[in-house]
Amino acid sequence: MSFHNVSKEALWGTAALGAVFAAGLWIGKGKSQAFGSTTIFKSHSKGAKDNPLMKYVLDHSMREHPALKKLRLKTLEDRFSGMMVACEQSQLMANLAKLIKAKKALEIGVYTGYNALNIALTLPEDGRVVACDISEALPNMGRPFWKEAGVEHKIDLRIQPALKTLDDLLAAGEAESFDFAFIDADKQNYDHYYEKCLQLIRKGGIIAIDNVLWSGRVLNPEADDLDSQCIDKLNKKIYRDVRVNVSMLTVGDGLTLAFKL
Repeated sequence: MSFHNVSKEALWGTAALGAVFAAGLWIGKGKSQAFGSTTIFKSHSKGAKDNPLMKYVLDHSMREHPALKKLRLKTLEDRFSGMMVACEQSQLMANLAKLIKAKKALEIGVYTGYNALNIALTLPEDGRVVACDISEALPNMGRPFWKEAGVEHKIDLRIQPALKTLDDLLAAGEAESFDFAFIDADKQNYDHYYEKCLQLIRKGGIIAIDNVLWSGRVLNPEADDLDSQCIDKLNKKIYRDVRVNVSMLTVGDGLTLAFKL
């Protein structure tokens, strides 16, 4: 693609992603050597106190809205808090959504709604996050914080299988009308989510996919480990997918960013 056909925002975004990628590799290498980690760089705010380098990253980069911070701390009290997106990863995605002037976003897998809140904060007043989950129990933990931040009206929580919600959106004529999508749900449906999101995202939009390194298990998936197999298969598919440009980053448990062409 000629640089003459690329927007200024896209060029800045590409440069920023290059810096993030390089930093991720450097930090990942350092963590592996210094802390004996078996993964490249499994960063998460919950474990920052045990990782001086991760604490430094968070202390010198995180700019959380007060309601976001409260929700993160509340979520860390939950026994399933390992499911929460890494806060520095969420901030990166929110910055990307802002960079492309996103107005409509998709979130597949909500948990307590930390990332949905982060994205909603970047959207204009009439923006919308369609948030897909199969239970209201955990997203309801986030509702008071959505309200506190003044963005509860932007988060359209759909409680049903995500594939049904995505099909409903397509049937309603919303194809190619979304700007950003985040996939972080059941791994065996990752490929289905990716294909539906490609239909719903506009050209120039971004699909972000979480857990693409799966704590390193994608390197040699066990015969009975269907989750790892599905993630590995999708990683290889996206690498060859001419419909998108791609960056795979060593942020959190691995983050793929697919930019629709």
